[in-house]
Amino acid sequence: MKKLNFITLLVVFSYPLAAQFQLTAPPPPDDGKLIYPKTKQQPVTDMYFGVPVEDPYQWLEDDRSEETMQWVDRQNEVTAKYLGKLKNREEIRNHLTELWNYPRQSAPFRMGKYYFFYKNDGMQNQSVLNMMTSWDAKPVIFIDPNTFSKDGTASLSGIAMSKDSRYFSYGISKAGSDWSEFYIRDMKSNALMPDTIKWVKFSGMAWAGDGFYYSRYDAPAPGDELKKKNEFHKVYFHKAGTAQSQDKLIYEDKKNPQRNFGAGVTYDQKFLYISSSTSTSGNDLRVKNLTKPGNDFVSLFEGFDFNRSVVDNDGNDLLILTNEGAPNQKLIRVSTVDGKKHSEVIPHNKYDVLQSVTVAGKFLVARYLSNVSNLLIVYDRNGMAYDTIRPPVLASIDGVSGHPEENYVFYTVSSFTYPAVIFKYDLTTKKSVEHYRPFIKFDFDNYETKQVWYKSKDGVSIPMFVVHKKDLAENGQNPVFLYGYGGFNISLTPSFAVWRLVLLEQGFVFAMPNIRGGGEFGKEWHEAGTKERKQNVFDDFIAAAEYLIYTGYTSREKIAIHGRSNGGLLVGACMTQRPDLFKVALPAVGVLDMLRYHKFTIGWAWAKDYGTSDKAEEFKYLLGYSPYHKINQGIPYPATLITTADHDDRVVPAHSFKFAAMLQALNGGKNPQLIRIDKSAGHGAGKPTSKQIDEWTDIIAFTMHNLEM
Repeated sequence: MKKLNFITLLVVFSYPLAAQFQLTAPPPPDDGKLIYPKTKQQPVTDMYFGVPVEDPYQWLEDDRSEETMQWVDRQNEVTAKYLGKLKNREEIRNHLTELWNYPRQSAPFRMGKYYFFYKNDGMQNQSVLNMMTSWDAKPVIFIDPNTFSKDGTASLSGIAMSKDSRYFSYGISKAGSDWSEFYIRDMKSNALMPDTIKWVKFSGMAWAGDGFYYSRYDAPAPGDELKKKNEFHKVYFHKAGTAQSQDKLIYEDKKNPQRNFGAGVTYDQKFLYISSSTSTSGNDLRVKNLTKPGNDFVSLFEGFDFNRSVVDNDGNDLLILTNEGAPNQKLIRVSTVDGKKHSEVIPHNKYDVLQSVTVAGKFLVARYLSNVSNLLIVYDRNGMAYDTIRPPVLASIDGVSGHPEENYVFYTVSSFTYPAVIFKYDLTTKKSVEHYRPFIKFDFDNYETKQVWYKSKDGVSIPMFVVHKKDLAENGQNPVFLYGYGGFNISLTPSFAVWRLVLLEQGFVFAMPNIRGGGEFGKEWHEAGTKERKQNVFDDFIAAAEYLIYTGYTSREKIAIHGRSNGGLLVGACMTQRPDLFKVALPAVGVLDMLRYHKFTIGWAWAKDYGTSDKAEEFKYLLGYSPYHKINQGIPYPATLITTADHDDRVVPAHSFKFAAMLQALNGGKNPQLIRIDKSAGHGAGKPTSKQIDEWTDIIAFTMHNLEM
């Protein structure tokens, strides 16, 4: 997502959703029978442009009703019984815990006059924010999110500091919800101030003087917090030490309820800028000069067809990262006075995607995606190339941190079998040195990563990463864990995840295709997997499985598919279109009812990728692939473990509830059709370590059992 787009929706993490699950009942007799809870059907028929569509499980959308909560408990009990009898479950849990228990930390970063980094000793539920007074000073614990709640389900959702270092603000998210509450610490007295800012969603904290700009919604009615459509986002200014009721309304749009706003302030605090968006990509941009009281906003860009993200300012000019006229993005200089585009600073590269630009001293550090692997190019402020930084392996580069007053850049390199290593780059000497390397008791040298290319249904070439043991025999019998996403301009790059190590040890081939809909090759690649072209995404994923079979890696009886959020849609669509091709399906927090997704929370913002059933032409293709509506009577579907959470207010759990009910009612085979519903958990961000281990234990055990390993 772009820097100014605070709707970070359908986020893809380096690890899929991890959720805690309690074994609430003893194992059943091992008689081979699986009896599902009876789910009532209510005769509901919705009419779309003269077409009747039955929706017998629509009552499950009321996820806070007593009846739905009882249904959740019954489903969890059946799933717990099934998982409880899996013989290798506890061995997997113990080994996963052993591997997960290693110290790790983030790249350091500077705010105000202080230096910070996150650290986890190994099994802490939440990483701890540490602070230093200089790069070489001894770190001290500044905020420990593990103290926010007894079960570790509350997390830090954002941090910021006033430029004079007097105030530090931070957000807390509870139970995985997108809702946050903001608080302020007085750095002079080291005391928590009485300020409490509520009903914040999709917002940062942009300090200017003794207060900050932020975005929020009006308070929802009791009971509607996790499902009501989020509309009429507003930008406010909060002054430190005052009540939220005194916050000043800065910007709103009374005519267009489905627009979200993100506010930012330039480093010199000269300009306030506000980005407006209607979806997860594309935004307009307006700016106000804060040094001239009474000034109104100047519109720099209008419309939502392109991304525009502020990087910094040079005097009265802003440096803007955009894909307007540049599918792979470029950095331009724009006047705040008249909105005229003066020049290109970093020009468009037709081969590599310019993902981000970070200010460091007098330089600009550009992060590129080149054939789905990252590199950094350092430019001076005029766009002259200064140096290139290439990672030591085929990898992702994340956590790039720099500061306008520092001559150092920190960046993190990771890959499938390369745990996150932090490097420190000296802008003066052009040298990178290791700053931090974690240690994990695992023999990474026994594994290899390949990047292969295959043809999709329409002949387009698709890249895919394939990871496995070096001595793998391509005999068609290897288990495969096929993971995908394919949406919202999000790129899947080589990354590290502990749960993947367990799969690799057990002989799995981990495969991750870079299917259309993502951002791996810029705007055109993304748009090739949107709206009426969404079927390309499913075809690309299906073709990946067929390639792995054709080349001798595996067979149909050995393939498990996994994806979360938009990737959950991917799994749901592929398992209903080609149930014969996969043995195990693992849709996590998926968008599964494509006719009603836009009626809940922030779902309306996904219409630019999906379209909506409110339009006749879009209804037709949505109905054509909507996983919930594509389940047919008597079809033997793959062994399925659906995962969701009761506090997911991004993709509401009703999607998974309805999909599970329909699968259980219509499935024509003997494979299990189970749903695992976590309590006090959300869509993915801030999930405790304990929850990650619990869920991945169950996913791996379920997968291995049903692949007959």
